Amino acid sequence: MDFTFTEEQQAAAEAARGVFAGVAPDAVPSPALTPGAVAETYDRALWARLAEADLLSLLLDARYGGSGLDAIALCLVLRESAGVLARVPLLESSAAAAAVQAYGGQEAKADLLARAGRGELVLTVAAHGRTGHDPAEQAVTARQDGGTWVLDGVQTAVPWAYDADVTLVPAHTGTGRTLLALVPRGHEGAVLAEQFSTSGERLGELRLESARLAARDVIDTDGAWEWLRDLLATGTCALALGLGERVLRMTGEYTGKREQFGFPIATFQAVAVQAADRYIDLRAMEATLWQAAWRIASGAPGPLPAAGDVAVAKIWAAEGVRRVVQTAQHLHGGFGADVDYPLHRYHAWAKHLELSLGPAAAHEEALGDLLAAHPLA
Repeated sequence: MDFTFTEEQQAAAEAARGVFAGVAPDAVPSPALTPGAVAETYDRALWARLAEADLLSLLLDARYGGSGLDAIALCLVLRESAGVLARVPLLESSAAAAAVQAYGGQEAKADLLARAGRGELVLTVAAHGRTGHDPAEQAVTARQDGGTWVLDGVQTAVPWAYDADVTLVPAHTGTGRTLLALVPRGHEGAVLAEQFSTSGERLGELRLESARLAARDVIDTDGAWEWLRDLLATGTCALALGLGERVLRMTGEYTGKREQFGFPIATFQAVAVQAADRYIDLRAMEATLWQAAWRIASGAPGPLPAAGDVAVAKIWAAEGVRRVVQTAQHLHGGFGADVDYPLHRYHAWAKHLELSLGPAAAHEEALGDLLAAHPLA
């Protein structure tokens, strides 16, 4: 078996490293010192550079101006973006566009995809439900009224909600089916309320009150939401991996220079063991991430559905990124809390990613349910 990345995937990662090389993780006010959002909008200059490098259209087919790559390539790029805390809706917009391409109607594809690939249009996804703990598809109801769909419900913590041109909203029907509604910004019946993440980014609570959408703006293909949900979760794991790797590298550089009793503290056994444990966490996060991304990209069958591999990746990512930043703070001592040093920003972003992924116990329970439904021979 060949576990190496393809030339195209490696080229995407190399292009991403070039684009992100000049990004400073402390380019906006510190979330520790800012009562509201650290900035009103995403990094539009960086977004334009990503578009110029064709990194916003990775998953799109050539007929929409895309590269025709897969979830693995996207995760490689996301991994690079997290290392510099890139403030762009890369995951959400790319995943939403891929879902429209895979499951949407021809009108929606023609209207959205090429513009999204050029960075002219931003997409996002309401994936956190009413409270952040309940299934997102259960937070909004959808019913038909003549030729339109009527949506009611609330989705919390929608990323980039105030910047996105279209939000993909999962909703359930009276028969238990899940739809994906494409809700334009400012649509009648769709109201936003400000929320803020632990990283200081501006989120939105999306409240739908008898919001009417034409049939062309609703994706009712079976499996669309489940596929999009798994891609978002896997992309979030890639962000956690990239952030964790950068934090461990920062920790290695610091402990290699910080001296006590005349020696760098990196030479002390207690420090080395803690760093080694976090390295093991990162390698487990990496292995489970690529397994999940490969299942999504290839559609290959397995003893469990792809959701099982995604659940394992989420378990490692949610717990691993927390352990990495906590150990980094500990080994940096008081320096790690200095707001003039970027480590506290990585800690805030890691907490946001951990909350976005959800508790490991919930994923373990979901994995147990899958194992019960698909017993391994």
